[in-house]
Amino acid sequence: MLPLLRIGTTEIILIAAVVLLLFGARRIPELMRSLGSGAREFKKGMRGEVEDEEPADAAAKTEAPPAGTDEDAEKPSGPDA
Repeated sequence: MLPLLRIGTTEIILIAAVVLLLFGARRIPELMRSLGSGAREFKKGMRGEVEDEEPADAAAKTEAPPAGTDEDAEKPSGPDA
C-alpha cells in the first residue's frame, strides 16, 4: 500500500468533523440510510435479482376512476337545475 493512502485515527476524526459541519447532525443518519440502501440495490443488481416494486395488476386497481361520466356532463348544474 502506498504511504499516502494510509488513513489513521486523526484523519478519520478530521473527516468526521468536516462531514458533521457540512451536513449537520440531523442529516447524517438519513445520508447513511440512503447510502446503505444504494449499496443493497447495487449488490442486488450485480447478482441479477430483479424485484418489481408493484405488479401491473395492482397498479391498475389503485388507479382512480374517471372524474366525470357522460351522464354527469348532461345534467344541468346551478340554481336553475
